[in-house]
Amino acid sequence: MRHGLTGEEALAKLLEGNSRYVEQSRLNPNQSDERRDSLITGQSPYAIILGCSDSRVPPEIVFDQGLGDLFVIRVAGNVVDDIVLASIEYAAEHLHSPLLMVLGHTNCGAVAAALQEDELDGHLPSIAQAIEEAVERARDAEGDTLDMTIRAHARITAEHLRESESILKGLVDYGKLKVVAAYYDLDTGVVEIL
Repeated sequence: MRHGLTGEEALAKLLEGNSRYVEQSRLNPNQSDERRDSLITGQSPYAIILGCSDSRVPPEIVFDQGLGDLFVIRVAGNVVDDIVLASIEYAAEHLHSPLLMVLGHTNCGAVAAALQEDELDGHLPSIAQAIEEAVERARDAEGDTLDMTIRAHARITAEHLRESESILKGLVDYGKLKVVAAYYDLDTGVVEIL
């Protein structure tokens, strides 16, 4: 059940699915009983998506994909901790997914919380701390501060993942894994590669 795609081909397939979603011409592929049955003994997702847990941004719908196509990790603000990183490494090394996309989105509440100066309760400061580098990078940028920070955070996260020793960096260096940052626009439904 190997997908046999390169990182570039996987990215093109994702963007084709996003175009179908935007144009309201979804195919809803790989959602049959037969597809479900074919996945009982294993999976071979062609892309890893690190996205936000925001209910408005479900990758399988945004990219018009089905069962077994995507290995999706969703966490508020698409932040990375050891568990998220281990999940990504598993998909890249053991499932041989050739593409990793870090998907930020318009009006991300986690990034907005990181930008506010009020003290956050509970465990929310850990998310804000994970986004701090993007807050600093976007602080003096021209344009909407929230939007610039969301974009910076996706880029920074992708950069860090590309350089993550030893598994991801090794796969990137050998051309077996492509890592991209992307931005989903809630207004248009379009995913833009950053």
